Amino acid sequence: MSQPTPLMPHATATWLVDNTALAFEQIAEFCGIHILEVQAMADDLASSKYTGRDPVHAGELTLAEIEKGQNDPSYSLKMQKAPVAVSRTKGPRYTPVSKRQDKPDGIAWILRNHPEVSDAQISKLIGTTRNTISAIRERSHWNIQNIQAKDPVTLGLCSQRELDAVVAKAAKNITPVEGEEVAAPAPSGATDREKLIEELRAERTANAKAASEAAQEAEAAAWLEAKRAAEAGETPETAPDAGTDPA
Repeated sequence: MSQPTPLMPHATATWLVDNTALAFEQIAEFCGIHILEVQAMADDLASSKYTGRDPVHAGELTLAEIEKGQNDPSYSLKMQKAPVAVSRTKGPRYTPVSKRQDKPDGIAWILRNHPEVSDAQISKLIGTTRNTISAIRERSHWNIQNIQAKDPVTLGLCSQRELDAVVAKAAKNITPVEGEEVAAPAPSGATDREKLIEELRAERTANAKAASEAAQEAEAAAWLEAKRAAEAGETPETAPDAGTDPA
């Protein structure tokens, strides 16, 4: 059974390289990285420079264990205390910087297609604030002119499973208006909401396919244009006969 690796494998390996006489194989095995990475650290050729992390101070190794390894190059270091797994705290979903500009488009799509979803659910799903949601709903957002409703799944802001779960949960919380008859479930077992979800999935698939085809066409056009330009540039000029006197 393989033992857990240090909490910061590369930083730990850097410290062991700089502060011990352990063999590269021992460090690589203990840290769970490739021996060539350890070699690059020792030769100062690693593409990324890591600040060393002391595994003794962290409780992952003891000085006695390091001493055993230094005395016997074939000895495998034993992890003294496995690192504590870091669990994500509750809070808004983290969104990569490159996708944050797409949030308003995803929010607008949910507000338009699923008005039953609460602001709290949208905030948790997309990772935004209620003030932003309210501004988009009331069309008072500073960039409202450029906001276009787009499927948050296509934008990569959430998964289809997460979106379906939020929509289904919101649908359960809808209370019928007094005096309004509750529609009986469809005999085929397919509700209007399920049909809508299927239609949206089909629309998303068609959009993705169209985007892929457009990209392929653009790539082919660029290749053809580059080929024509290359052919035009390689056309040799008519040279005078070698045996003909230029005069």
